[in-house]
Amino acid sequence: MIIARVIGNVWATRKEESLRGLKFLVVQPVVMKYKETGEVYLEGRGDTLVVGDRIGAGETELVMIASGSSARQSLPDSHIPVDAMVVGIIDKETFASESGDHYE
Repeated sequence: MIIARVIGNVWATRKEESLRGLKFLVVQPVVMKYKETGEVYLEGRGDTLVVGDRIGAGETELVMIASGSSARQSLPDSHIPVDAMVVGIIDKETFASESGDHYE
């Protein structure tokens, strides 16, 4: 799975019929980094993605993304042409620093 931050929405008035009713978001994958103090933070990394969303994620939220066939398994019809889906909204994240301290 990928952790990403929602940075926008995509609207498509014309699309494949099987995609009707599916919300689309633009997300930026993030990675965990360490400050010189050892504190943990999340930093955007790589290309943005367009992902399907059936659970109602909103802008700036941190989400879990499934991709490939795993993404399609979260849909009622596994033949829908989607490469990535939001499968969870992260309410809280806790990371251990290099020194063992925990940060939220």
